Amino acid sequence: MFTGLIEGTGRVVRTGGGVLVVSGGVLEGAGPGESVSVDGACLTVTGSEGGEVTFHLSEETVARSVAAGYARGTTVNLERPVTAGGRFHGHLVTGHVDCTGQVKRAVPSGTDRRVDISLEEAFRDLVVEKGSVAVSGISLTVSSVEEGAFGVVLIPETLERTTAGSWKPGTRVNLEFDILGKYVLKHLGSRERESRLRAYLEE
Repeated sequence: MFTGLIEGTGRVVRTGGGVLVVSGGVLEGAGPGESVSVDGACLTVTGSEGGEVTFHLSEETVARSVAAGYARGTTVNLERPVTAGGRFHGHLVTGHVDCTGQVKRAVPSGTDRRVDISLEEAFRDLVVEKGSVAVSGISLTVSSVEEGAFGVVLIPETLERTTAGSWKPGTRVNLEFDILGKYVLKHLGSRERESRLRAYLEE
């Protein structure tokens, strides 16, 4: 489990054949079997040597995330799992990427930056104004929701410490929607189906 509070960035050393190798100070001490959030995708460490950490990339991860576009030198956001008893920042982030989005607009707003990101219609009900969403692993607050997109505001700290500082129109990002919202939506859907079935049986 993660919180979306990025600890630092790393760089892709090598990728391909279901393997991703990343270097970065945040990864120091990470051993086989451990989980690390890489751009918001929960990946399992398979080995580490000389400051480089190797991860397994499943077909599911490649299909749902931006991992297919990684190349040597790509900068990625990194977060180690939250520890029991530690302060909980951000929001509950599982590291299970739902889909990718594309930056549509990125404009200065004082010292901040306002960014609009494309949103598939299938996930629209999971994004609410002032709610939380993990964008490439970063816990962000939704500032606006419109047809086909949602907006976030990036503060200077986020722009400096994460890959968000390099986002521009066309940049693809990983999206993970709030797990609590998913359960609520599923529960409401189940109740609706139950009501329809009861009405049918009582006819």
